[in-house]
Amino acid sequence: MEPVGAYQILAQATPDRRIAFDGASRRSALGALAHEISQRESDILSALAVDLNKSESEARLTELLPVLAEIRHVRKNLSRWMAPKRVRGGLLGFGLRARIRPEPKGVALILAPWNYPFALVMQPLVSALAAGCGVLVKPSEHAPATAQVISQIIDAVFGPDLVACTTGGPEVAQAALRAPFNHIFFTGSTRIGREVLRAASDTMASVTLELGGRSPAIITSGADLRAAARHIAWGKFMNAGQTCIAPDHVYVPRDLQARFLAHLRHEITSLYGEGDRLRTEFGRIVTPAQFDRLRDLTLEAMEQGAELAHGGEGDAARLYFPPTVLTHVTDAMQIAQEEVFGPVLPLMCYDDPADLRARLAQVPTPLALYLFTGRQAEVVAFQDQVPAGAMVVNATMVHASHPAVPFGGIGASGQGAAHGEYGFREFSHFKPVVENRFAPIRYLMPPYDGRTRRRIKRLMRHLRA
Repeated sequence: MEPVGAYQILAQATPDRRIAFDGASRRSALGALAHEISQRESDILSALAVDLNKSESEARLTELLPVLAEIRHVRKNLSRWMAPKRVRGGLLGFGLRARIRPEPKGVALILAPWNYPFALVMQPLVSALAAGCGVLVKPSEHAPATAQVISQIIDAVFGPDLVACTTGGPEVAQAALRAPFNHIFFTGSTRIGREVLRAASDTMASVTLELGGRSPAIITSGADLRAAARHIAWGKFMNAGQTCIAPDHVYVPRDLQARFLAHLRHEITSLYGEGDRLRTEFGRIVTPAQFDRLRDLTLEAMEQGAELAHGGEGDAARLYFPPTVLTHVTDAMQIAQEEVFGPVLPLMCYDDPADLRARLAQVPTPLALYLFTGRQAEVVAFQDQVPAGAMVVNATMVHASHPAVPFGGIGASGQGAAHGEYGFREFSHFKPVVENRFAPIRYLMPPYDGRTRRRIKRLMRHLRA
């Protein structure tokens, strides 16, 4: 369905949806979605294998389980989230009865990326439906097989007055952005995120931006190096490194680099294999342009003094880029200045943790920060001194699957939050409903004669105290 026509159908249905799409209806719709996803599991897995060469296990773990867990969590808690909240206002609220009532923003647009092409459509869709919105979703054109399955699922579960799906390239997204949606949820690059934000300013839509950011992993002198290597290898090379919260680069104490590297190489082989197994089962880079970019970043770094410590031999024809580790990477290299978004992991040495914290506090805020340490004092120092969208200690990526914590960035890594109640809130307007029962406001109205002025002054003195 073309986006403008889809928007018009969704917008025309908004008044009826505000009345009829109550909590029970929302839970029912989400239950139907979960059932259809389960019924079409094999189709989803096949599509992900075609688009990204995802193994069945990785696809279930990263695309299906998070969506089904999100639906279950939302259905369980939706009544509580939807309930109006009574609030008190102290002296200035005396005689007033105030409630805050969540309402759907209206019609939402979801623009999804290619790296997790199923989950990153469905998770914000779950939040939008929980809030009571009508939704238009646009899957990525770079994962066409998955986009087709998504369209089939949506057509099977929902009517076009509740959820619609539009497919196509950038021109379709641009057409959708010209429609006056009430909320836009975008997942993708910071560069495109800026374009979405500019487009939203023309229609005054509110926006959630889930962007990228160079998420560092930091190893301290008290860390368990073997465990750190395993978590970093898993988080970095899952989905061929094409994850917005993947560890982008690793800071390791200079005197521990050799030991950590030995553990890292062992864990990469243990997790992903080598030889034919690696070449067959490892994920694929999504486009030739992205493959060329990764190859050029790697070669340029090596020309400037970086050393290849693992991997590096790819196959452009098959878009296969193996797990690759570089050492002797410096801040001056391009690979240390931009988000890699692929299976290339730069190792960077440091000497003083305080200096490292000061450096990290000056760079654009990352989407995630991963700290490996055995000392609580270091946890406190990094969480207090280094801004990040999220911080994870002695693991990677696990915060993204926790249903009760917000997922999102700050600054260049995004704005707003997803998942659970935080996703529900993104698609909701919290409307205060205030009833005057016996508020004494009439005693403070003009004319401001001596008696009224004295009342106002007494009120000021009371509030100062």
